[in-house]
Amino acid sequence: MRILHTADWHLGKKLNDFNRLDEQRQVLNEICDIVEKENVDVVLIAGDLYDTFNPPNEAIELLYRTLHRLANNGKRPVIAIAGNHDSADRIEAPDPLARECGIIFSGYPDSKVPVFKLPSGIEVTRSDHGFLELRLPKTKELLRLITTPYANEARLKSFFGTQDSHQTFRNILSEKWQKLADKYCDKSGVNLLVAHLFVTNGKDALKEPEDERSVVHVGGAQPIYTSDIPSQIDYTALGHLHRFHNLAKVEEPPVIYSGSLLEYSLSETEQQKYVSIIETKAGEKVKVKKEAINAGKRLHRKRFESVASAIDWLSQNQDTFVEITLKSDSFLTAQIKRELYEAHKAIIGIIPEIQTKNVGEQQKQTNLQENIEDLFERYFHQKHDKPLNEDLKALLKEVLNQEE
Repeated sequence: MRILHTADWHLGKKLNDFNRLDEQRQVLNEICDIVEKENVDVVLIAGDLYDTFNPPNEAIELLYRTLHRLANNGKRPVIAIAGNHDSADRIEAPDPLARECGIIFSGYPDSKVPVFKLPSGIEVTRSDHGFLELRLPKTKELLRLITTPYANEARLKSFFGTQDSHQTFRNILSEKWQKLADKYCDKSGVNLLVAHLFVTNGKDALKEPEDERSVVHVGGAQPIYTSDIPSQIDYTALGHLHRFHNLAKVEEPPVIYSGSLLEYSLSETEQQKYVSIIETKAGEKVKVKKEAINAGKRLHRKRFESVASAIDWLSQNQDTFVEITLKSDSFLTAQIKRELYEAHKAIIGIIPEIQTKNVGEQQKQTNLQENIEDLFERYFHQKHDKPLNEDLKALLKEVLNQEE
């Protein structure tokens, strides 16, 4: 049995004002080609299919066309769960029609897929809340899937009928998973967990994409640990973090974040993207191969000593996104910015690295990690040769508070 695990497509997502739908289309075409090349039996998508609850029509069409192609006219099952960027209702809305094509959607942790069978041989033989068992056309082995789409702590307690306000998010999930694993998962089939959560092994320092930091711990609750995953599970397919990462030890069943389709934020700069290819038989250890994704533009952060060197690099690297840090003795003029933007059409930011002189005439570099209020006060003083007055300070704080 060969399974492809992917996640965090974020269809419709932009980088600043740059639309990335064409890149997403290219990457999804590449994934479809990988599925055919690797003779994949099942495709798993672990959440964040869209980037917003109300995605643009072009993103919706791209999703449906891609899933239909992956499903190969109902000959290959595709299982997709909702992530924190998805509307669970929107994800499940096309389910009755999608099932006829071999596509199974799960929007909620307690979703229950109806038992059905397709002429191709795809069959859901058993189903429960947060669980389904699949029979595949090309193998007699059964695939068991425990599915956990994203939900915050309050909703999770409601879904699972938990009244104890002191019971933690982690304990709720751990108990639910274990009950399902004890009831349905044994060595006669392949047992997988598919979830969109923040999971940690307690050791690896996983860095969260900038636009996901508000949900690093789902629902504000404590994280889920790899030790909470039932021992019956042969492979855990995770979505939410955007870098490919295996949380498990070498001798343990893999617990893998497959990562996102593209570099979606500056925290992912120059980060190679992958899908995970799983090869397994019932009762045997899973073999995992990470397959590189090469379509789409790369995202760079570059520092230059001069405008000339910046323009030279920009002219030679047109098919990229780039954030520029430019060394300067003063804040950049409109003319310099115009020259840079004319040299490259996909600059996402220009940061001046100001070199000021202190009393001893020694160079002092601007620290961009400083408090934004302090930076602005120093900029204002240098630009206008007078301190920032109290009215302007109050206005600055008001603007910053609105952005938060």
